[in-house]
Amino acid sequence: MKTKSTNKKVLIKGLKYMGFALLLMFIGPSLLYLILSNDDKPFYTILLILSILICLSAIVIAFYGIKTIIDSLFK
Repeated sequence: MKTKSTNKKVLIKGLKYMGFALLLMFIGPSLLYLILSNDDKPFYTILLILSILICLSAIVIAFYGIKTIIDSLFK
């Protein structure tokens, strides 16, 4: 009888996604704070939209990383 084991390649891929999401989780809010404290700059709206997109992409990549890790453990 063959037992199920963790797919290590998929697990490492999921951990890479989580590491990248962690990096974006620090960059996004820091950039958002800097932009909101300096609202008189000429590129305010462009940088505000960019920082919000970075924050949203961190959330999406984190969920995708968790899904990949769960798939490596249970499939």
